[in-house]
Amino acid sequence: MQRFVKALAVAAGLMLSAAAFAQGQKPMSIVTGTTGGVYFPLGGGLAQILQKQMGINANVEATAGSVENLFRIGKGQADIGFSQTDAAWDAVNGLDKFTGGKLPLRALMVLYPNTMHVVTIEGSGIKTVADLRGKRVSTGAVNSATEVFAFRVLRAAGLDPDKDIKRERLSPAESTRAIRDRQLDAYFFVGGVPTPAITDLAATPGIKINLIDFADLLDSMVKVSGPIYVPITTPAKSYPGQDRDTRAIAVWNVLFVREDMPAEMAYNLTRTIYNNRAELAAVHPEGRNIDLKWQQNAAAVIPFHPGSVKFWQSQGAKVK
Repeated sequence: MQRFVKALAVAAGLMLSAAAFAQGQKPMSIVTGTTGGVYFPLGGGLAQILQKQMGINANVEATAGSVENLFRIGKGQADIGFSQTDAAWDAVNGLDKFTGGKLPLRALMVLYPNTMHVVTIEGSGIKTVADLRGKRVSTGAVNSATEVFAFRVLRAAGLDPDKDIKRERLSPAESTRAIRDRQLDAYFFVGGVPTPAITDLAATPGIKINLIDFADLLDSMVKVSGPIYVPITTPAKSYPGQDRDTRAIAVWNVLFVREDMPAEMAYNLTRTIYNNRAELAAVHPEGRNIDLKWQQNAAAVIPFHPGSVKFWQSQGAKVK
């Protein structure tokens, strides 16, 4: 009986919190990433969950990705965002692109690992990151986490991103079109597997993609940036024509908000999204990788919101 009463109280709190937000002056804003990546479709799935389960209307916005999302939520221009933990770490500590000041951000949950893809096609002559010297290479859209990550990979390989490559700053969809038109030799993109734009390139008749192995650069990156990055394998057949495993490097993703979001709202958002994660998995396979075991401070890198801490602790996760 006590458990039943407690469950009713939690449900009532969720509905009251949702109703309070729904009566606000504007819909909740979810900032995601480029339309050729994984954040954007997951953001659409998230908006559906909020509408269905909490009665909250949400606008899903395509953006350049993590860096833009962090700035926008830090400035109060959006409510929920997707980010990689390397960019989020810089944001809350005022580093790299965020030297203008620390941003007041907190994690709701750890999502899934983002794999860095170094993409080229057969016939390019590129087999290692070092082979990118003198080539036409996209390091990702302006203000994207791909750009942050790509620079660190290039530097670990002994290349200067501004001097040693002919650098473009394209989205994954733009990069795919440029390689097809033979206007680009390779591109970086960090995202879930499979990433739609890379699948699109790999499925192009007459083209065979080549994903570059670069896990050997991990130790050099960790020495400079700390233990933010982890090794990962992209299994063969993840993309059309990919006939071997690729040894790459990954970084975790987080869903985050401003630190001044009310604790009750943060709790209810975390609870609702986690309990309905199967709906995210139906939108994109990476939704399956949202797991209780990843909800640790070491994985999130940035602090959890107190409301989220309350929920994760109720599930047995050791967060604080």
